[in-house]
Amino acid sequence: MHFASSKRFNKHFQKLSAPLRMQTQERLRLFVDEPFHPLLNDHSLRGEHQNQRSINVTGDVRIIYEMVSKDVAKLIDIGTHGELYG
Repeated sequence: MHFASSKRFNKHFQKLSAPLRMQTQERLRLFVDEPFHPLLNDHSLRGEHQNQRSINVTGDVRIIYEMVSKDVAKLIDIGTHGELYG
């Protein structure tokens, strides 16, 4: 699997602390190996984010993504639950 990322994702990713960026990278590696691993809590979204999905980085930090093909996931945004869905 490959990742494409939006400008919004890149901007918010760069604002994360170094440890949180490292944890994000670890979770994305896990996502490649096991997309439905329980730690990721991968689930579909509704409403404004219909056709997108979410995975957990930490208990509160999430990544919103969209599968654009079988092998490519577009990373839409990253942030706390409140920042993303507020």
